[in-house]
Amino acid sequence: MNRGNNMKEKKTAWVAIIIVIICTVFTSAGQIFLKLGTREITGIWSYVNSMVIIGFALYFFGALLLIVALKYGELSVLYPIIAMTFIWVSLLSVSILGESMNAMKWIGVMVIVIGVSFIGVGGR
Repeated sequence: MNRGNNMKEKKTAWVAIIIVIICTVFTSAGQIFLKLGTREITGIWSYVNSMVIIGFALYFFGALLLIVALKYGELSVLYPIIAMTFIWVSLLSVSILGESMNAMKWIGVMVIVIGVSFIGVGGR
């Protein structure tokens, strides 16, 4: 569908990029809380526990931040930045959950960092 002159070319504001990065921090923290919540699961009703509820709340807040960011930027620029979630989860998993990172995982994190950097530069 061609909207022609009805739609101006939209550039992505830096504030939108910053908001999406903050969004990734909240959604990553939400994933950590969900993982912590699995430690409390013993039966069907124990899936609803404080850690799981906090995890969902963090995800919800992250989604709200993404919605705000989308108002000020292009989806094609902002959404790939969500890949930073993989970086935060990897780092938080090591520091909070005591998980380990091998060389291949670190290489993957570096590739994500490089890719997100290219998208940021290309979105200008």
